[in-house]
Formats: sequence, C-alpha cells, structure tokens
Amino acid sequence: MLRYGFVVAAVLATAGPVLSATWADALFEEFSKDFGSVPRGPMLTHAFRIVNNTQGEVNIASVRVSCGCVSAVALKGHLGPGETTYLVAHMDTTRFTGLRSVTIYVQFNQPAFEEVRLWVQANCRNDFSITPDTLAFGQLKRGGTPTASVLLSFYGNTDVQITEVKCESNYIQPHVQEIRRSDSEVTYQVTARLRADAPVGKWYTDVWVKTNNFGMPPIRVPLTVEIESALSVNPETVMLGVVKTQTESERRVIVRGIKPFKIVKVEGTNDRLLVHVDNPQAKPVHVLTIKLKAGEPGEVNRTLSVLTDLADDNKIDFHINAQVVP
Repeated sequence: MLRYGFVVAAVLATAGPVLSATWADALFEEFSKDFGSVPRGPMLTHAFRIVNNTQGEVNIASVRVSCGCVSAVALKGHLGPGETTYLVAHMDTTRFTGLRSVTIYVQFNQPAFEEVRLWVQANCRNDFSITPDTLAFGQLKRGGTPTASVLLSFYGNTDVQITEVKCESNYIQPHVQEIRRSDSEVTYQVTARLRADAPVGKWYTDVWVKTNNFGMPPIRVPLTVEIESALSVNPETVMLGVVKTQTESERRVIVRGIKPFKIVKVEGTNDRLLVHVDNPQAKPVHVLTIKLKAGEPGEVNRTLSVLTDLADDNKIDFHINAQVVP
C-alpha cells in the first residue's frame, strides 16, 4: 500500500485502537503508528491525515505530547469543509532505549471542544543498525525499475538470520542477501526494486524484516520515492487575467516528455478557446499557443487535456482562467 505525504499522498498501515466515537475522531483515518524495532539514532516521522468531513469550520486549538522524545505539529490549524491537513509526528530515537509508547493529544475548539488521542510507538535497540537509515529512491521518471539498498547489521548474536522480508506496498519488490557473518557481526543487504507501473507522486512506505530472534519485533526500514509523470506542463494554470469582451488574449504553454512524443489532440477547446500545436512531429518539448476570443462577460474556467502518442501516462491536463469584462 502507498503513503502519500506532505505532498504526495500517504497510505498508512496501522489500525486504530478504538472505533470513531465523536465527530473529531471521524476526522482521522488512523489513531496509531507502530514503528516496530528501530536502531538508536534516526528520527522517525509519521503523518496522520486529517480530513474535515463536517459541514462547518474545524479548528485545531493545540497539540501536546506525553513525552519529550516526540514532537508533533499540525501543518494547518483551520480547516474548511472538505479540506485536508496532516499532523506530523517526529520521534527522536536518541532519547530512549527499549519500548516507548507516546500519546499525542489533539485538541479542537471549533465547532466544539473535543480531544483526540493518537499514539506512536517504537522499540529502540542497540543490537542492530541500518546504513543508510532509509531506502531513498529520490526523484524518478515513471516507467523504470530502479533499486535502492541498505545494510542491516546485527551485533552480538551470530546465530541471527533474516527469515522474511516484505513491503507494505505491492509496487515494491524486496530482496535480502547475506553479505558477511563473523564472530561479532552479521550483515545483510536489503534491496528494494520499484515496479515500472508504480504510480506518480511522492509517497512513503515501509519494508519490514523478520528474524529468527523471537525477542526482536519486526524491523522497519522506511522507504521514500518521488515518481514524476512521463509528461509535465508549465504552467499548470494559465492565467489570462482580465480580458475585454470581443478582444483576444494569448499565452504559451510548454509540454515536456521523458522522450520524444507527438501531440495527438487537445481536448476541451471550443470556438472561443483555441490551441495551436507548434509541430506535428515527435519531439521531447512542445509549445502550445493558447488563444482566448473573449465573448460574454464572466469568468472563464476550463480544463484542457493534451493527448499524446506515449504508451504510458499519455495524457496531461492544464487549466485556463480568465475574467471577461465589458
């Protein structure tokens, strides 16, 4: 499953400890995050999604935590109907050892006072390390199958073996290989391969590693990736500004692809909103000329779709906005 973050939508695999009992509880998709076994040192981060599914305004009055090893902040405090924000929790593993569960208290004062309790938990241990601490793919173009790897080293127990490795997302194919085994250390390489059909966006997920050490809960290896579309458009919104009726306004839009492509057609045009394609041949960058022939006074809001001959991600939208005045 996927987690889209701070941007890019995140899908989180945790279960709420109780059923939603109040209007405030119903704003949250989940109430807890268990980071599992983690090495001492990294900063753990999780984003709780909050959606205002009420018919009125919602305001977060305060956020507090039960332990100084955790900080939490709402990215946006005031939400109109249908708006979304995230409460981002950071857990500092340098400040504790062993199992630690921390409560986050989220207080609302609009439309009425209510408090929601969230939990984050981790088992911070000194008997293993992850280098680097994240499977970070960075920015990628969609369609490839890149890999990212970390080294997972165990200390003190030379009999330890990895028995299972799996990922929360079906778009990630994990693999593990033993690298070395000595009298004091056992090291494995954990590799994740991204499927070519992974969706566009910035998202987060976790790879979980189980061992034959029954006293060690599953080890979490966080994974981050940002997948760019095969097509991009600039600007995404064409602001034509104020246009007098019976006059014309013109702007240019640049459409880029990861490889040469042809523009097959542009949907959404009409007799007053015209689009000219610079070249019918395949090339990686096309310039579109947008021309508005202003008619009756009023606001113009329209979405245009550019269709290409690319095999995947062959369509991209952009928006037109203008105010026609007498």
